[in-house]
Formats: sequence, structure tokens, C-alpha cells
Amino acid sequence: MSTPTSMSRTLVLEEFGTLPRLAERTVPEPRPGHTLVRMAAATVAHLDLNVLDGEFGILPELPFVPGTQGSGHVLASDTHPEGALVRVRGEGLGLSRDGAWAEHLLLPDAAAETMPAGTDPALACTYFSPVGTAWATVHAIARVQPGERVLVTGASGAVGAMAVQLAARVGAEVVGAVGRPAKLAHVPATAKALLASELSEQAIGGKVDVLIDTVGGSILRNALTLVRQRGRAALLGYTAGRELTLDLADFFLADVSLLPVNMISRAQEVAPEVLRLLPDLSSGALSLPYERYGMDALGEAVERLRTGEAVGKIVLDLT
Repeated sequence: MSTPTSMSRTLVLEEFGTLPRLAERTVPEPRPGHTLVRMAAATVAHLDLNVLDGEFGILPELPFVPGTQGSGHVLASDTHPEGALVRVRGEGLGLSRDGAWAEHLLLPDAAAETMPAGTDPALACTYFSPVGTAWATVHAIARVQPGERVLVTGASGAVGAMAVQLAARVGAEVVGAVGRPAKLAHVPATAKALLASELSEQAIGGKVDVLIDTVGGSILRNALTLVRQRGRAALLGYTAGRELTLDLADFFLADVSLLPVNMISRAQEVAPEVLRLLPDLSSGALSLPYERYGMDALGEAVERLRTGEAVGKIVLDLT
């Protein structure tokens, strides 16, 4: 199938350490082994910021179109049905080849995954990583049990909010901690919401069985003291700091298991479970927080992500 020559709005990075500029490029020509997608949405994630800043291990030649993950509808493909909504990621997308921050994208067939009909494009491009991470943490790693008490830090973020909801589904009693007063209202209603600065054994009603920490830094260090002896702490983020210093004598006495969450080796394992949860995400039975911005508002989106003010994921609307 051939596509008439036309122009496509694209965000182009010309210098590391700057923001991409909005430009126009010719719509790519379809070719065998590749899928041409009319993009609908794309994520703006910390990985993308690392690329913009020139601080990631895989850096592209400039000029370059960023964006490591997105979604859109198939215009031409030998593999995927025309008109189908696909999630696009992998195969070097946004790292070693032009990425998802464009109205049109030509990518290897293997980088597109067909989504169920009727899925919201914003949900399609944001759900897999936070839902997969939260599911693996609650079920496979921390092994939360009914009746246990669970503390989740960063509970208004995409992963944290999903962990709160999935732990509550198990039958746990959940406390959700956030770093800013403005985020208290965004903690899922299935948790008791508190500021991280106010966490104490008295404030949360006693020690917890499980800590799910999504932020690291001093918040993690303080939260560890609230885990009961022989409890578990699943560690899956470090936006508040990458280092954790422990007094070994105290750590041995506390006898808390530290469980790192590494999703690189678990993506294939959690994929069926994540897909099973997609109807609940589409219906609103499970809520995944995100903010939506137009291509011309990329600067605002990046600033909110950098400062930690964003609630959940950030989505570029490419329609």
C-alpha cells in the first residue's frame, strides 16, 4: 500500500541538553518488514530525558526524533492489520532510531504490538511498564498476602498508585505516602494517604509487613524503620536518591528482606498478567494516572517531569 506524499509534524532534537523543536518532515514511505503508523500518543519518561540530556549509554546521531514508547493506528504493514491500534516500543526506538514523538512513524514490524480494539491510545502507550512493575512487585516479589499491612511510597505515581490498588485487591491494608501535599488527593482511595515527612509508627498505626518503595533516598531509609522484623521491602525506584546507607548492626537486628525489582528480566513473565488487567484499566476499575500535553507544550511536560510535580505518567497527544 502506498501513502501519498505529505508532511508530518515531528519533534526534532538538534543538540543534546536542549529541547526538541517542532518541525515538519515528509511522511515516510512504507517498505517491506516495516509498519507505518499514524501516531496518536507517546510517553515522556525519565529515559527520554536522559537521551535529551545526552546522558544515556545509547545515544543517537543528531538530528534525531526522541520518544521510546507510543501508540497509534496502522497505515501500512505486511504484518499488522490496517487501522489497528498498536503499541510501539523496542528495536532501538527513541534510542538508536527515530522515535515516537512524531505524527508518523515507520518502524520494524517487531516494534509494534496490536492492542485490543477500543483501547484508549494514551492507555495503550503508558500501561505496560507501571502495571507490569506493580504486578510483579505485589505478587511475584513481595508476595503480599491478605490481611497484611503494606506501605507504598510515591503512591500517587503511576507505579505507586497501581501497587496501592493491586495490594488492596489482594486484601491488604495499605498506607500510601507522597512527598508533596498537592499529591495527597491523587493517592488511590484504597489507601490511607500520608506525607512521607509525617511517616511514623504512630501515624500509620504500627509497623507494616511489607514496604513497596518507588522513590529511594532518605524516604526509603526512614520507611525501612517502619517494617516489622522479618518483613519485606521491595525496592523499585530512586527518584529521591540513588544511595542507601545502612548501619549493619541495626539492619541485622531489624531482619528485613531487601528485594530489588528488576523488570528487565521479568517483562515476558508479567506480559500475560498485564494484558489480563487491561479491561479493568479501560473500564476504570483500576486507575492509571497520567497528564496529557500537546506537542507544542513539550517544554511544560518536561519541566513537570523533572521537578517531580507531574502526577503519574506524561503523555504527548499527537492527534
